[in-house]
Amino acid sequence: MEYLPLIGIVIIVIGFILKIDTIAVVIIAGLVTGLVSGLSFAEVLTLLGQGFTDNRLVTLFVLTLTMIGLSERYGLKEQAVHLIDKIQGLTVGRFLSLYLFIREASGLFSLRLGGHPQLIRPIIEPMAQASAVANYDDVDEKTKERIKAQAAAMENIGNFYAQNTFVGAAGTLLIAGTLDSLGYHAPAASIAVASLVVAVIALFMSILYNIWFDRQLSKKHKKAGDRS
Repeated sequence: MEYLPLIGIVIIVIGFILKIDTIAVVIIAGLVTGLVSGLSFAEVLTLLGQGFTDNRLVTLFVLTLTMIGLSERYGLKEQAVHLIDKIQGLTVGRFLSLYLFIREASGLFSLRLGGHPQLIRPIIEPMAQASAVANYDDVDEKTKERIKAQAAAMENIGNFYAQNTFVGAAGTLLIAGTLDSLGYHAPAASIAVASLVVAVIALFMSILYNIWFDRQLSKKHKKAGDRS
């Protein structure tokens, strides 16, 4: 009987293997686990509802995905591309370097810009693609895929290296607390300063890489309007 409540794990594994609806599998696993543990059906439903209510903030990102999806469908992407078309001399590398700077600056002030589904996919990546189309006449699919990867890389670099530059960030406090428990004196402010140095180095190296990226595109593609 001690191991019987673990049947919920078995149900989840089987459900995932059979590719059954994920939410249904989790709910059934929760119900079965609660019932075999001696809880009544009403008590199990109460616990499920309480768990959802207590963690409802975790699911709020679903609302942002819906909003971004609707915005993209009704012109967000087109307006972003139109904005880039108006800016002269803005290359892919320069645009992505600018975004990385803004991304790291937002981390310094603990401002959350978004992420891959909320910002990169619907806005930043199309704007980077528009920069390529504005500067070159023969942008092929391979180049478009490289630009997608480069845009995603800038988001990853900005998020990873700048997330602890704010002294009150969860990661900064976690590092300081862990080091303190191990006997090392490392105030959160010191962690943030060290993280800021690393973030600046990451920004500098990424700018150099974006310059190289622009040169690679210039070597591969003809300049817009150049028919020779």
